[in-house]
Amino acid sequence: MGDFNVALVIVAAVVSVLVLLVSVYLLVNYQHPDDANQAYFPKLVIVLGLTVAVLSILMLPADVANRQACRKAVYNGALNFTVRHLSSSVQPFPNSFSGFSSGQPCFNQLPRQCAASTTPANSQTTWTMRATFPEYVVALTTIVGSVLFTIFGGVGIACLPLGLIFSFVRRPKAVITRSQYIKEATELGKKVRELKKAAEALHQEERSGNKGRKWRKNVKALEKELLLLEDDMKALEEMYPQGEQAEATWAFTVLGYIDKLIFGVVGLIVSIAWVEHIVISLLIDPPLSSFLNEVFIKLDGVWGLLGTAAFAFFCFYLLIAVIAGGDDAWFETCFHHNSPDEVTASYLGILFFPAVLLITNQSICFRWGGTLMNSFLFNVGLILLCSISVIQFGATAFAYYAQATAAQEIFGHTLQSLRGIKYLYKYNVFQYGFVALAFLTLFY
Repeated sequence: MGDFNVALVIVAAVVSVLVLLVSVYLLVNYQHPDDANQAYFPKLVIVLGLTVAVLSILMLPADVANRQACRKAVYNGALNFTVRHLSSSVQPFPNSFSGFSSGQPCFNQLPRQCAASTTPANSQTTWTMRATFPEYVVALTTIVGSVLFTIFGGVGIACLPLGLIFSFVRRPKAVITRSQYIKEATELGKKVRELKKAAEALHQEERSGNKGRKWRKNVKALEKELLLLEDDMKALEEMYPQGEQAEATWAFTVLGYIDKLIFGVVGLIVSIAWVEHIVISLLIDPPLSSFLNEVFIKLDGVWGLLGTAAFAFFCFYLLIAVIAGGDDAWFETCFHHNSPDEVTASYLGILFFPAVLLITNQSICFRWGGTLMNSFLFNVGLILLCSISVIQFGATAFAYYAQATAAQEIFGHTLQSLRGIKYLYKYNVFQYGFVALAFLTLFY
């Protein structure tokens, strides 16, 4: 093992296995029943994609912890592994970078670094050095991911906790009577028959070859009505549990909404902490405080990996916010309701979200037991693109805590020095957009 900390290696191995198992669990429970015994290759891509995305984000706190355990090998080991891992997230042949080896000498850069160290302190010189190909690929991918991350992450960091809290507020307060259940079920039955007639009419138009813009618009409207019908049916089942264990089912329903309230409150605290940290430590010059950096350092003083665990939680929360902001169900909650006590999405979110759907022609809705493979693949692609941006965002926001790490070297110094794109990161363009969208989502 050399100078690697054994405990850190064990934790990394256990977390990797858990992430793989959770990815399989999500696929099994979120997939549509029609895809249960088919589409095995897309399923493999989904599991690997989710695993790589999550582990890529967790590599940032692991890199911070590794800095303490492996001082001598931080650049030869952590940098090599991080670049390989991130490169594999954005291109299908990670072995093509086999020439980028930890044992490769860097004699061509050594004279420049030595000359810079012997330069007088009062002189100013701009050094131009060639970036490695993996670093530039990651940089270009980070730009695309940063745009999506700014949109979906900014909207999601507000919608995620508030959606959970308002879900608790709109929960069924008590079990309805049998007569009420029959009345509601009858209304749903009428709606089912109407939607069936509309589907048959659209199917007839499809057979006749009349598949113009109006037909596609009607299909989208029918899909939306079917999703709302499923939600109404689930809500009715919650309000009137049946079977021999009806009381236990109702008890679990109540506990589920209490869990949503708890997670919503915790998420709201984390979202506020994130926005506050970005404003006072990145957007204000000079920074008012390092805030969460100091919190992580103090937690490390309590226990070696406690600050790293908190750091990982805050980074992973950003990815959850991206999923929440990009998921169609969250946007339905945000701007397709008219009640004054419900959350509404920002006008920018309304503008950007259809644009993404028009480009991809996919629905990115994550639904328990009802997610089709094309939606799953789109979600995984979105998560992979945004995962690198989450790492860059975390490395920038927690630059003080993540200093002297491979991620900081790549996303801190390299991105801010590359020609053509350095100004986007030097002037915190994406951070401003992230905070602006978060506030617009909250107030509009």
